[in-house]
Amino acid sequence: MRRVASPDGHRITGSCTSVFLRGQSPRAPETSSPFPSPTPPASTCSPILPRRTSQCAGPQPETPGTVGRLTRAASGPPKSTPTSPRPSHWVCRFCVSDPEPIEQAPLIAVVGATASGKTGLSLELARRLDGEVINADSMQLYRGMDIGTAKVTPEQAQGTPHHMIDLLHVTEEASVADYQTQARGAVAEVRSRGRTPILVGGSGLYVRSALDVIEFPPTDPQLRAQIQAQLEEEGVVALREELREADPETASAIKDERRLVRALEVIRLTGRTFTSFMPQRVYEPNLKPVVQLGLRVDRPLLHERISARVHQMRQSGLLEEVRDLEAEGLRSGRTASAAIGYHQFLRVVDGLQTEEEAVQDTIVATRRFARRQETWFRADPRITWLDAPDAQLGDYAMEAIRRQTG
Repeated sequence: MRRVASPDGHRITGSCTSVFLRGQSPRAPETSSPFPSPTPPASTCSPILPRRTSQCAGPQPETPGTVGRLTRAASGPPKSTPTSPRPSHWVCRFCVSDPEPIEQAPLIAVVGATASGKTGLSLELARRLDGEVINADSMQLYRGMDIGTAKVTPEQAQGTPHHMIDLLHVTEEASVADYQTQARGAVAEVRSRGRTPILVGGSGLYVRSALDVIEFPPTDPQLRAQIQAQLEEEGVVALREELREADPETASAIKDERRLVRALEVIRLTGRTFTSFMPQRVYEPNLKPVVQLGLRVDRPLLHERISARVHQMRQSGLLEEVRDLEAEGLRSGRTASAAIGYHQFLRVVDGLQTEEEAVQDTIVATRRFARRQETWFRADPRITWLDAPDAQLGDYAMEAIRRQTG
């Protein structure tokens, strides 16, 4: 069983990685929900899969009960009467009567730098493709880190189901290996409902872990603690030199101490370089078909968008959010406390800088992070790049999906 987050921040047990959006309430079996049912209306087909029948027989009956915030559909034959024929090349997931295997819904990944418009495009594609969104932003895994991560709001989502958000307390360590298991489970669950999974985020390794064949190096908490103690005793220079001698490629790429400790842990534990565990650009076979869409924004415009976003975060109450999380133990969370925006505004809480200085530092750090994101994603030749923003961005994205999935 995987643990999923409820609106009040507590974990509940279930087989689904779905979570409620902030401000929403769980649905009791007998009541209506602000979120759409995974079962389509009787008169509509969801254009997801290649057509095998000539008419839609409608949805299967729904069994009361919820998993996360999504209603389970009962098994069994369709009960409603046939509706008018649909276009010959599409079929509703609920009315496939042909025993032949059929192609599953494509997994759409929307990637790119922060503030490039990924959330907006993912929501538009979810509406057009009867989709559900799966988060691939490592910081949006944390409960309460809402404003500073630009987490989608219920008003933005307009009922679109979202998965893989609000799963961790700020004191917990995010694990890309755990994320891989849960995200792939979410993809399978979305497809089982006949809907389209839409992965969206800018955390490059998390995206790769969800999509690609990847081997994760082992961990040893005791060894990691020893390296951390060595870092505090000898300083970062000595450990960087050790990494440079053992794995020059990784040493040139790693900038922060947390990843430095992890790279040395892997080297000492396995005798292999950290680089050797990096995934090849090969999609996990069970996930195909996969379509990656990247959003490309001119650098000056992206800088403007980042600045505007950070100022909006301040106005929306980022400092108050950081104060609330500090009371929850944010400082003891090695990953969460280092998140851009939260690290800077903790210094405001400590009286080490003004709020305006924290805003400017956050803007600079976010722009640097965006450059690293662009470098990471541009190295992947499988990504189809779309210029953004654009009034017809959704149309261009749909055309790219059609070209790649036939």
